[in-house]
Amino acid sequence: MLVTTDKIITEALALEIIENAIAESQAEGVFVSLNSSESVLSRFSENQISQNIHKNRFNLTVTSYFGQKSASASTTELDREAIIATMRRAEELAKFAPEDPEWIELLPSQSYEERKPAFDSALIDFSPLDRGEIVQQVCSQAQKSGVEGSGTLSSSISLMAIGNSVGLKAAQQGTDADFSFTARQENGSSWSQLTAWDMASLPILETTKKTIKKAIASRNPQAISPGDYTVIFEPQAMASLLPWVIWNMDARAADEGRSFMSRNDDNGNISNRVGEQLFNSLVQVQRNPAHSLLQSGVFFGNGLPNSYLDIVKDGTPQTLSYSRYWAQQKSKQPTGGMYPIVMTGGNQTTEELIASTEKGILVTRAWYVRYVNPRTLEVTGMTRDGTFLIENGKIAYPIQNLRFNQSLPEMLKNISALGKVKRCGRGVIPTCKVENFHFSSVTDSV
Repeated sequence: MLVTTDKIITEALALEIIENAIAESQAEGVFVSLNSSESVLSRFSENQISQNIHKNRFNLTVTSYFGQKSASASTTELDREAIIATMRRAEELAKFAPEDPEWIELLPSQSYEERKPAFDSALIDFSPLDRGEIVQQVCSQAQKSGVEGSGTLSSSISLMAIGNSVGLKAAQQGTDADFSFTARQENGSSWSQLTAWDMASLPILETTKKTIKKAIASRNPQAISPGDYTVIFEPQAMASLLPWVIWNMDARAADEGRSFMSRNDDNGNISNRVGEQLFNSLVQVQRNPAHSLLQSGVFFGNGLPNSYLDIVKDGTPQTLSYSRYWAQQKSKQPTGGMYPIVMTGGNQTTEELIASTEKGILVTRAWYVRYVNPRTLEVTGMTRDGTFLIENGKIAYPIQNLRFNQSLPEMLKNISALGKVKRCGRGVIPTCKVENFHFSSVTDSV
């Protein structure tokens, strides 16, 4: 969280800056947010480091309110004069803004979980040399195996603080470490990504070895006929699909008939499908920021608490995402965001799931996922970086990548087995075995 070359923003300093900013406000109400981060990244390509990046960022945003009118202004400068100028700019803009018909009063002081997000202080001193030594080992493995390796090794330290004129006040820090690796040989490729809150938790060399092995095995893929298949999605592939379902569990969209969670009766009345079993009973999804693999923040950027929430239990949606405005309209409690997403897994390894499959497809990665029909949540996308045919419980041979057109609620209904979980970005996802997943065509992508 370096803001200058010699200072690190602490939680106490961030809150002091916000309190001083609020004291300068001349509006009827004000909300101030502060975000500060330091991020570093080493990029490598063709088995050698190609770039080192070091970024320091600071942003303070003021939202001023006069009745139901509001406006925001931001600054990237820390000094008092810049902050006051930003405050005055937000106030002037707010006076000319139209009234917001969905205005809702400022959020009062909140109670948050009494835990600290994970923070690895060692990342503060994680130097380009430290990253270079790790990348050198990765590139050496790739070169010895005859594959072309590329990817990134990065880490970040971040702080978020918020406050308003009716007593809301909070600050939190966190750290992230990330490793992404693509291995290619001839027309074969594979990819992996690791994320944790500390660098020591990333099994970088072990993952590099597995990724190289899969890339070599994926060479000379064969074409198969599109159609419905049993599919084993590795965690990172499922992590590109499951969030589409959770993000679309919005209460307002459901209540207005715009969502797969909408229900229409014979009289044209619209309601939602909370409490109706829509998916296989194996499907259990929670918002769980305290999960041991995540240990993320205790509040969202708008000040609402980020605490445990059952989203899907035994295949049945338990709640929808309610904004503060829509919760007020429906006499509900606002939920905050539906993340971080944690899906409960099983005890089986990916190899054991493959062994239980007579015929199917193993998917390493799903990408370029896009809507086909937002109302039914049918999407399209493609496989890449290692797609294999399974026959008689074994990997038979690599296959050309496939395009899919699939209803995601139907996909969750057709889950038949779950494997072990893995952290994928900011969520936790298991390997998933899905029946009757629809592939519509073969693609030329690698």
